[in-house]
Amino acid sequence: MANCSLLRRCGASLLMQSRNCVSKNAAACLSTQTAPSKNLVDSVLDEKTGISTLSMSRAPVNSLNLDLINALRKALENAVDKGSQGIILTSSMPTVFSAGLDIMEMYKPDLKRCEEFWHSLQDLWLNLYGMGIPTVAAINGASPAGGCLLALSCEYRIMAQGEHTIGLNETKLGIVAPKWFADPMISTIGYRQAELALMRGSLFKPDEALKIGLIDEIASDKNDALAKAQKYITSYARIPSEAREATKLSLRKETIAWLENNREWDTTVFLNYVQLPQVQKGLDMYVQSLKKKSK
Repeated sequence: MANCSLLRRCGASLLMQSRNCVSKNAAACLSTQTAPSKNLVDSVLDEKTGISTLSMSRAPVNSLNLDLINALRKALENAVDKGSQGIILTSSMPTVFSAGLDIMEMYKPDLKRCEEFWHSLQDLWLNLYGMGIPTVAAINGASPAGGCLLALSCEYRIMAQGEHTIGLNETKLGIVAPKWFADPMISTIGYRQAELALMRGSLFKPDEALKIGLIDEIASDKNDALAKAQKYITSYARIPSEAREATKLSLRKETIAWLENNREWDTTVFLNYVQLPQVQKGLDMYVQSLKKKSK
């Protein structure tokens, strides 16, 4: 989302991809908004290990709307306030980690809410990516786009075996992943692998993701992923936390600083993009197709 010409091309591409997506599997590409819930994120602190497990619980696919984003951010803050020694991020959904950003936040948007939505996403990312204590994504299902962003924001990723995939597939919807989406991908799998994956909108099965370094381990199932995540966090028990945290943040500071210094520009680009007529036309096709399927 770098300039107006690019935004127009992206909008046209989204329209074409929306047609394809609607005809193939609309339910997998869009989830409708749900009413705010007190249990969008379930948080459990293990008193013995000091590890907090945060489970996203927004049915059906943990699509990231404003409410879930704010709930996640609050859960992270609460975990730190309680003195957690580490955080495991996972999902209560049986086959999905997170389907990514909720497209309904961008359809016929209330610009004030849309701006709040993007600012909240920025805040969530800055919080999670800049977290000093160990963070692990226990990925128990599909993790495209914004779901992959959450996983990349953690420092370690464990994915349950299965047919589900992970990746930043924004280009397949005519969207350009922002710099703060792309940079963690580059840092994780290397420039050339990331360049190809981002341009192609590639989604990787667990074995493929492990091969390129997008994930660090494969688990047999969710319970195994949680056990491996706990083992990773406790492996730092004998390493001075101050040194560990300083090292982690020194490696991530440039990307963090970029977003902190360019938040308003990044938000303006996003708001301009979602208002493009081509983009709204594509999203409208999505919504109308879902309404027909629900009748």
